[in-house]
Amino acid sequence: MPNETTPPKRADWESSREEFIAQWGALGSHWGINRTMAQIHALLITAPEPMHTEEMMERLHISRGNANTNIRELIGWGLIRLVVKKGERREYFEAEKDVWKMFITIAKERKRRELDPALAVLRQCAEQTKGENTGPGKDFHVQMKELQEFVEFGMKVSDTVASMKHASALQWAMRLLS
Repeated sequence: MPNETTPPKRADWESSREEFIAQWGALGSHWGINRTMAQIHALLITAPEPMHTEEMMERLHISRGNANTNIRELIGWGLIRLVVKKGERREYFEAEKDVWKMFITIAKERKRRELDPALAVLRQCAEQTKGENTGPGKDFHVQMKELQEFVEFGMKVSDTVASMKHASALQWAMRLLS
């Protein structure tokens, strides 16, 4: 029998959840988002019920400012949403739990934030150097055009996949991989 100073043992799923939250946070930096943002996202996608900011702060040991900044960023990405609970003054938040919708949301947001600006630079460089007919200038122009075409192709594929229903996309991917 545990004494009053011994914390209660967590259920196996809770230990696994803590590990997931920690690892999701670590992966976030590889994806171009900060650790806390990824941890809040992981906490909410695994939460059985919507959570308020204070719960997230306590669970992740983060400041109110850090929590609020990252919550607003996740809302901006479309990965979490505000939930109004009747009779409650606190704001509650929940994450999109449908994996396909989450993937599409992240893909669209990364396209908007990363690929669209990169494509604009490639187009500008190709346009500015289209008169180059010889040597390194021509080589640079050709390289910019090839990169532009590749990125445009990738974006079209991504847009096509994003417009598909989950089952159709899986069938398409399986045909592509076999």
